[in-house]
Amino acid sequence: MSTALKQIFPQGKININYAQYFIGQSYLCNLAAIDEQIDVDVSNVTFEPGCHNHWHKHLHGYQILLVTAGQGWYQEADKPARLLNPGDSVIIHAGVKHWHGATKDSWFSHIAITKGQSEWLEPVDSSDYNNL
Repeated sequence: MSTALKQIFPQGKININYAQYFIGQSYLCNLAAIDEQIDVDVSNVTFEPGCHNHWHKHLHGYQILLVTAGQGWYQEADKPARLLNPGDSVIIHAGVKHWHGATKDSWFSHIAITKGQSEWLEPVDSSDYNNL
């Protein structure tokens, strides 16, 4: 499948394991082999246009997003959404409610460096997303 994005890392496979927490289609490619002594996940996440995840929090850890391609959104609860472009980064501390994903008309990819477990919450209100 062509994403029309110049990808630095592999796009990966359809994100079946977390599909229930996304609106639209996403793809996931783990970039660091799972090792008992490494407690950080490093993955390339690619979103089709309009795809975004639900509100969520990272428990007992953090997440760092490194934008590699396309254009997307990041929003924390009670704050305005931030437009993301290649080269942007986002640091998300433990317990911060947020969501991220593609703009309505662009593919979007980021490297997600995640420590700890995610607590998945409600979907982003479709009217809020569509008004961005």
